[in-house]
Amino acid sequence: MRAIELQDFSVDALHMTERPDPQPKAGEVLVRVKACSLNFRDWLMAQGSYNPKQKLPLIPVSDGAGEVIAVGDGVSGFKAGDRVLGHFFPNWLAGEPSVEKFSVSMGGPYDGWLCEQRTFPATALAHIPAHLSYEDAAALPCAALTAWSAITTLGKVQPGERVLIQGTGGVALFALQFAKLAGAEVIMTSSSDEKLARVKAMGADHLVNYKTDANWGHTARALTGGAGLDHIVELGGAGTLMQSIRAIRPGGMISMIGVLSGPGHDLKIPLVVMQQIRLQGVTVGSKEGFDAMLRAISLAKLKPVLDERFEFSESGVRAAYNHMGGGSHFGKIVIRM
Repeated sequence: MRAIELQDFSVDALHMTERPDPQPKAGEVLVRVKACSLNFRDWLMAQGSYNPKQKLPLIPVSDGAGEVIAVGDGVSGFKAGDRVLGHFFPNWLAGEPSVEKFSVSMGGPYDGWLCEQRTFPATALAHIPAHLSYEDAAALPCAALTAWSAITTLGKVQPGERVLIQGTGGVALFALQFAKLAGAEVIMTSSSDEKLARVKAMGADHLVNYKTDANWGHTARALTGGAGLDHIVELGGAGTLMQSIRAIRPGGMISMIGVLSGPGHDLKIPLVVMQQIRLQGVTVGSKEGFDAMLRAISLAKLKPVLDERFEFSESGVRAAYNHMGGGSHFGKIVIRM
């Protein structure tokens, strides 16, 4: 089978190779990959900044969907021809995270989806909702579940609560969809008025351009009548956290997800303590949460927002990665197999 390997830490080191066709062992499912999608994590992995100690070569990309070719002994619930998508943490089936549950993840440290065929533990797969295509489904595993965990599993956002979501990437747009599904009032931030107009069409209640409004935290708080936000989906990192702390209400929750503006921060701890602010790290989620999210998506007929599609070739994959690195995308970047 053909596979793309990351052979060194550079987008230019993504090379098409040949590997033996895999065969399913007991408890495994063999999948013909139909589509993959990129996350910012995949871009960082290719730069060597996500995990400089990552062993290479690596088949990258954590998110994908495909068709079942065959199943190994002892597998129930899946058969040849089924449409499936993968869960990011195969060992995290339910409950709280742990070192063991975090030890296996797709697209680093273990091989990912950017290949024609792949075997997976049956417990790490789920059926694709009937209304979604392979490309739609490939967009879900990391970004959608991260947003679901922030808004629903950990955030427990309630109808009428006020939520601020940063940016217009994959996680942000899924968070908007899930927050509106929960009945929340949503403020979206972006540096692009064009992208803000698009999220307005998706249901965002208020818009803030953080590029033209350096004190957007105060602006967002003013939109709540001074009370502050109940929940903030923090995707920026070092460059945005202080603004989020200014915008959140006493006792509110900031879901810490992204590091788009950098990982380091001189945190003003007294502000967090005196306002009893909850800083909650979010790292994707469990299979139990994944299945719950898929049920909600199926019932609500939600569809992901897809950006550009790229072909499964050296040049196509490199172009997809560079598009991700450029930051101009709106929604999920897809690679067609």
